[in-house]
Amino acid sequence: MAKTIVVKQIGSPIRRPEKQRQTLIGLGLNKMHKTRELEDTPAIRGMVNKIPHLVQIIEERD
Repeated sequence: MAKTIVVKQIGSPIRRPEKQRQTLIGLGLNKMHKTRELEDTPAIRGMVNKIPHLVQIIEERD
């Protein structure tokens, strides 16, 4: 089974650059306090690292 991470949106995309909004949509997040369980890949980690002020990693699962 692949490793996964649970990501939660903690910031609003209002008044943020379009690239940051698109990154949130790419992660499957669009509303405050929504969580998603995503596969732990370098691409996903890179997206999370681009917007650390908008998302938070809640937990890592095996």
